[in-house]
Parts: sequence; C-alpha cells; structure tokens
Amino acid sequence: MKRALLRCRRLLHALGLRWKISALLAVGCSLVALTIGVLIHEARVRQVADAARESAVQQLVRVRQVYELTGQLDFDKVGEADARIDCPGLPEPLRRAALSGQRTTYLDLDGPHPAVWAARPVGGDQVLSVRRSLVAEQAELADLDQQLMASGAIVVTLAAIGGAALASRLSKDLRSAAETARRISAGELDARIGPSGVPGTRNEVAELSSAVDTMAESLQRRLVAEQRFTADVAHELRTPLTGLHTAAELLPPGRPTELVRDRVSALRTLTEDLLEVARLDADREEAQLDTHALGPLAASVTRRSGVEARVAGADGTDRVRTDARRFERILTNLLANARRHGRAPITVTVAGNTVTVRDQGPGFPETLLRDGPQRFLTGAKERGQGTGLGLTIALGQAQVIGARVTLTNTTPRGASATITLPPAKSSPAGV
Repeated sequence: MKRALLRCRRLLHALGLRWKISALLAVGCSLVALTIGVLIHEARVRQVADAARESAVQQLVRVRQVYELTGQLDFDKVGEADARIDCPGLPEPLRRAALSGQRTTYLDLDGPHPAVWAARPVGGDQVLSVRRSLVAEQAELADLDQQLMASGAIVVTLAAIGGAALASRLSKDLRSAAETARRISAGELDARIGPSGVPGTRNEVAELSSAVDTMAESLQRRLVAEQRFTADVAHELRTPLTGLHTAAELLPPGRPTELVRDRVSALRTLTEDLLEVARLDADREEAQLDTHALGPLAASVTRRSGVEARVAGADGTDRVRTDARRFERILTNLLANARRHGRAPITVTVAGNTVTVRDQGPGFPETLLRDGPQRFLTGAKERGQGTGLGLTIALGQAQVIGARVTLTNTTPRGASATITLPPAKSSPAGV
C-alpha cells in the first residue's frame, strides 16, 4: 500500500501543471457527480419504497375486508398482488411481527426477485399476506443508475476538457514567462513577456509577467549603465596611459625603471581588456570565419603564448570553421589562466573539433563552476590573484565565433577547460 502511494506521488510530481489541473478538476467533478448520483439514487429508492409499502398495505386492507366478509380470498380484488394465508415464502421477520398482532411490511429491492410484502394476523394463529412484485421498479432504478453514470461521465469529461483548456492557457503563459527569463539570463536583455490573458483583466500570471518584464527592464538599465561606465573608464584611461608609457620609456635604465614599466604595461593590458569586455558586452564584435586545421593552429597558438605546455594531437587533420585571431585570444587566455592559477605540467590536447587545456593545480572554485566567471573576481584564494577578466573574455570571444568553453575539475586534481569549435562543412569531392 505504501509503495503504491509512493508511486502515485512520484507520478503526480512528474506530471506537468496542465495535467495536474486537469486531473484535479476531473477528480473533483467525479466526486461531485458521484455524491449527487448517490443522493438522487437514494431519494428515488425511498420514493419507490414508500409507494410500494403504501400500495401493499392498501391491497392488504382490501383483501382482509373481502376475506372477513366471504371467508375466502377474492383475487379479482387484489390486482397485481399475490394474496395468501400462511404463505410458505413469507419472510420470517414479517411472520413473527404479524403473529405478534402488528400490521407491517417487508421490502426487498436488491434480491433476484424484488418484492414488497404486507401481512397481518387473521383467525388467531394465521397470517394473511400480500406480495407485490417490484421487478419493474428495480428495472427503473437500474435505468436511472445508468443515466446518472452516463451524465456523470459526460460532466467529468467536459470538466476535464475545460480544465485542460484552462490549464493549457495558464501553462502556455507560464512557459512563455520561463522562456523569456531564460533568454534574459542568456544575455538577451531586450526580451519581454508582454501582456498575457484577456486584455483588461488582471490575474496572477499577468502580475508575474509584469513583474518579470519590470525586472528585465531594471536589469537592462543597470547592465547598460555598467557597460557604458566600463567603456568610458577604459577610453578615458587609454590616453593618459599612452603618455605614461612614453614617459616610462624615457627613464634611465635601472630597477625602479623596470618596476614602473612593468606596472604601466599591466595597466595598459587591463585597459585593453576592459575595452574588449565593453565591445563584447555591446555585441560589436564580428567574427571573420574561415576553415583551419585545428591541430596545427592550436600548436602554433600555444608556442606563441609563452606558456610551457605539452601539445598532444597537433598532427590531427580535423578542420574547423573559426576566426584564427579570436581563437588565439581564447586559447592564450586559458593557457595564461592555467599558468597563473594552476600548476605544471600544463597539457593542450586536440581531439576532433575540441581543444582541452589542463593543469595540475587546485582546480576551479565551485562558485565559478556554478555561476560562471565573474569579472574582477578570481574565486578561491588558492587560485591566486588576478582581474578575473581572462575567462570572461575567453567565454565572450567563444560566443562570437560560435564555440563553447566548458570548465570542469578533473580527478584527482587539476582544472580542465575545453573549447568546442564548430566543424568545417565537408566540400564535395573534386572541389
């Protein structure tokens, strides 16, 4: 029994909102129809029983009057009833009640031979009884039950259909809201649900849609303001940094000069990263896609990155469609991230249309794997220090060229970043 309840509960949880509402309405209407049907059936049974008892008593009175006057039973006065003296088929409870001086009736509507009995004592120890068949009444009740069941089935079916239509509309609105929320979370800040339901009406779904749209508008305003601020800061910093870089080049050789030049170079790199992030946020980047052999391209980028890494699968012949400059930016950032936050050895593995960068460090923080890279946030302390822009730029550039970057932790230790590129379409033979 407990297992059956658990199965029903799991099935109920697995159903969608539309089917849950339809099932709930169907069950509710079934209970209402069953209750009304039982009440109508019982009321009709009482009517039939009362009428049958009254008819049997009246026939018993007529038979007794004839019997007392003539000393015999006049069957012409009985009608459809069967009058007997000490009938052997007389129900025993009725016989005892009659012998005790009572005039009573006995009703049987559920047996194979439905009938109503009426009896009274005559002649001291004899019992005069009248039996009237109720076959017609039983058939009438059976027809009534069938009509009630048919009507109940029609009502339940109509309720289920109406509930399904209502729930379908509600489910459609909720799915639209969910889809719009997913589009917003994916970066499509212009997505809106819009008005739902009947114009001029207000309901919970309409309020939810309005709340999501309001939230999206507020989020869009804040993100646009943040993107504009980032771009403005980067542009404003570029001019003085250019002058500062020129001035640093004019300083005399020495350790202080090297420190100044190093910090100026770091500031210029940060400024360029900020400008690149601003362009990615504004969707101003356009990829120049072409077909490339992935293995040699990954090996070439790894050599130019300045990161010591072993390349496996560089001799592969698989070709991909990508922007070589943006791919280099992605792979270089992933290699720099592995060198800065991980531990050697660093390996670059080319397989098919994927390139995987793996290190032997402490791995990515769980918050980064769960929420994705956050700019100016590097996660756990053991991953070192940084701006957090490298992974942000890598994922942004991957989106521009139609690639996907997947970040995972490997066993027993280490971090793994996999670039999945769209494969090049094969050309017809001889072309």
